[in-house]
Amino acid sequence: MNPSADNPPDNQTHAPLHTVKSAMTKTLTTLPDDLSQTVSLALAEDLGSGDITASLIDPKASAHASIICREDAVLCGQPWAEEVIRQLGASAVTLEWLLTEGSDISANQTLARFTGPARTLLSAERCMLNFLQTLSGTATLSREYARLVAHTSCQLLDTRKTIPGLRTAQKYAVAIGGCGNHRMGLFDAFLIKENHISACGSITQAISKARDLAPGKPVEVEVESFAELDEALDAAADIIMLDNFSIADMRDAVRRNIDRGEQRSRLEASGGITRQRLVEIAETGVDYISIGALTKDLKAIDLSMRFDRLQ
Repeated sequence: MNPSADNPPDNQTHAPLHTVKSAMTKTLTTLPDDLSQTVSLALAEDLGSGDITASLIDPKASAHASIICREDAVLCGQPWAEEVIRQLGASAVTLEWLLTEGSDISANQTLARFTGPARTLLSAERCMLNFLQTLSGTATLSREYARLVAHTSCQLLDTRKTIPGLRTAQKYAVAIGGCGNHRMGLFDAFLIKENHISACGSITQAISKARDLAPGKPVEVEVESFAELDEALDAAADIIMLDNFSIADMRDAVRRNIDRGEQRSRLEASGGITRQRLVEIAETGVDYISIGALTKDLKAIDLSMRFDRLQ
């Protein structure tokens, strides 16, 4: 990567590297539109009025550096790392990725090599690594979970339980890891729960109001009993969330749904989802399992930047 030649100016968007089907919104997810803004905020909180420690280095000094991963992982976050360099105005920096986005990484493997002004590389280091370690951690956990249910037709979905300010970035990482995206926020799909149902009068009325308010938006409703399930099926909800259903009840719900034929909804399991129960739940025949752990229980990947030489 040579920022002066390959990166777009600030008023252009990034070219999409990956396209992933979003189960909830039926749209295609590429690099998020707020990528540049997210990086800008991260740099602002880190650099403040300037990197006073980097100023100890001769401004004419150049350096060669490498990013090394200390554990097995899935690589994710390259566009954010590249954007850090670009926003620092480092036209003299060259960046060579040794692996592509989404690659499986082995412990102690070198991910990238840099050459450029020493001050710039030192100022960029932590911000780049923060994005890479967080998004790689999200992608790594997502791939681990996705592989557990790969023998089924069930798709695992993330939730809105994301790190504040990193919603779009983490959902991108979930998709890179092989899982799907639930709704992005409160604006792009309905998720009708107990309090909404109570305020509207019934499941049927809530779904009807949702259809009238925003035709074409996906409508999902959470149910806690078979009576509520049957009402949601009768009202033709797009997705029905089975909240804390037992394994046996999930199987029964799947059978009831199949009996609807072309009128069937998609079923989503949620609540009390653990790694130990994941496969058993997927094998009930539900269409989706939503898991907050994909974005909130991630472990940041151990990465480090090492200067090979300074000149």
